[in-house]
Amino acid sequence: MTPGFSARSLGSKIVQQGAEMPIARLAQAADLESLLDLFRVSEVSSIADPTERIERIWSETLAHEGLALFVSEAGARIAATCMLITAPNLLRGGRGHGFLENVVTHPEHRGQGHGRAVVQAALTEAWSRNCHHVLLQSGRKDPGVRRFYESLGFEPGVRVGYVARRPTQPNAAARS
Repeated sequence: MTPGFSARSLGSKIVQQGAEMPIARLAQAADLESLLDLFRVSEVSSIADPTERIERIWSETLAHEGLALFVSEAGARIAATCMLITAPNLLRGGRGHGFLENVVTHPEHRGQGHGRAVVQAALTEAWSRNCHHVLLQSGRKDPGVRRFYESLGFEPGVRVGYVARRPTQPNAAARS
């Protein structure tokens, strides 16, 4: 079990200063269909296929040490998700690295606090795992996305991100 988070939701919202605020919880096995529905309407990329492969990946995700998948609900469906991946580190005084991936909010629920809830939950978890920092990359060009991440404490331009793409032909990298 991930420290600081219950496998059960305490409800989909908490009240803070008179306003209901979405909360995040750890994903559970039963969340797969709702999560896939969220990914289908996202602007990120296509989901895995076929069903057997999806189910295998989901089982591996839930069981993977160093990985925490957070979700926030709106009614009966998942409105946002965020994956935290942590790794040990011999540098930085032995404090680990945290990486955020697959930060997705349903288009109908943007601006309602669901994305903020899952990212804040992931950051809280990273700090409880003694991470030195949390890295995030985004390919989104929307200035609102940049403002969103900056409002959560992410600083742009601190590091340079590089991407190595999988070769289109087997062993293409070895022949270069």
